[in-house]
Amino acid sequence: MTASMTRPGKIIAIHLSYASRADQRGRRPAAPSYFFKPASSVGVSGGTVERPAGTELLAFEGEIALVIGTAARHVSLDDAWTHVGWVTASNDLGLYDLRANDKGSNVRSKGGDGYTPLGPELIDARAVDPAALRVRAWVNGELRQNDTTDGLIFPLTQLVADLSQHFTLEPGDVILTGTPAGSSVIAPGDVVEIEVDAPDAAGSPSSGRLVTTVTQGEIPFDGDLGSLPAVDDLQRAEAWGSRDAAGLPAETRAPALSPALRAKLLEAPTAGLSTQLRKRGHHACFIDGVAANIPGSKIVGTAKTLRFVPYREDLFAAHGGGYNAQKRAFDAVDEGEIIVIEARGDATTGTLGDILALRARTRGAAGVVTDGGVRDFDAVAEIGLPVFSRGSHPSVLGRKHVPWDVDVTISCGGAAVQPGDIIVGDGDGVIVIPPSLADQVADDALAQEIEDAWIAEQVAAGHPVDGLFPLNAEWRAKYDAATGTGSEVGSEG
Repeated sequence: MTASMTRPGKIIAIHLSYASRADQRGRRPAAPSYFFKPASSVGVSGGTVERPAGTELLAFEGEIALVIGTAARHVSLDDAWTHVGWVTASNDLGLYDLRANDKGSNVRSKGGDGYTPLGPELIDARAVDPAALRVRAWVNGELRQNDTTDGLIFPLTQLVADLSQHFTLEPGDVILTGTPAGSSVIAPGDVVEIEVDAPDAAGSPSSGRLVTTVTQGEIPFDGDLGSLPAVDDLQRAEAWGSRDAAGLPAETRAPALSPALRAKLLEAPTAGLSTQLRKRGHHACFIDGVAANIPGSKIVGTAKTLRFVPYREDLFAAHGGGYNAQKRAFDAVDEGEIIVIEARGDATTGTLGDILALRARTRGAAGVVTDGGVRDFDAVAEIGLPVFSRGSHPSVLGRKHVPWDVDVTISCGGAAVQPGDIIVGDGDGVIVIPPSLADQVADDALAQEIEDAWIAEQVAAGHPVDGLFPLNAEWRAKYDAATGTGSEVGSEG
């Protein structure tokens, strides 16, 4: 906090605002969303910030801070900037070890003492164009972030006007306007510097370098008082900025279905496909007990898996809230993928509802398969997302399940499903096809359909099914002569 700046009454921060950061995260918000930081988190240039004992993922975020000069309530976009008194630099520090348990509020993960250093100098907002500001960040002298307000998804004036719809922005309040790509993990001994300037304005006004040094804390968190820090590979990747930067192996994703294979699988019925799988020794290819929410639905896609474990109070407290595995799966599903959920065949609670169904639909998912229940059943059907489930149930997830993991081998309806397996569902049910077999299985199933259609013609003409279904040698010869195929795919009733 600078000498000429009073302690803010409110600190409001935005979750995602720069296109570069949103692209890095793989999700771009349609509208800004916010969280509060306590005034006790404010720090000054030249100060220190502590990484608590037992944690590993303290990350810096260089940001432009707006300091409100005059009260703003229900202000317009055109008038919003007149209520900003000053601009300065900020470091919106965050501890990813506590992020998952904060359920989006960031109360503990971003509310620590000194987690919002500001300054050192204030730039007069009247002297700069809000669309022409720059923010840069250095760690140990190395430039890590360099972006301008031209890269914002939501302009600075929109943030002021939007927030003023909901409450009065008072003089001294601070708005942290988001960070661009380049934010990463820092360790004890690291020195972070943030600078905001207006390089094209008269005199190139600048906040100067906001300097913060990381120290190591000695007092661990007490698990008897609240949830303990916990990290997984997702938190590591997001804290560091990428899996590669975090030292994690690259994610291996099965290639998407080719248009030709998808077309063949859409044409082939699951009954015929399962026949061909059984001929190849695959007798456990069925996801049993599920039916479509939209009559006549046909789904074809590659599996993105989500696993729930049985409800347990401490496990749900640690894994059920925040950006949990369920939310991550629906946020990350790709076009043409099918989310397959392991719910242990328990249909007495919902495993998804209308909001997540809408997210999957928006992402281009081909459907969802769950051996559990579906909440908001009718609304999910109205959204148009095909869902194969054990039926409807009004209860929320936490009644029976803890969202545990994504992109792992699961069991759904008695079938083993791996990420990238091919899922096909229609009125007869849902089957799982190993990718290496899909082309041949599809070709043979379609050939079988042609053969079965010819057999149906013979039955309709009055011939008995004995020897005809399946074809014996005599009828096989007649079929080959009639079609010129010589096929031997065979039929099953």
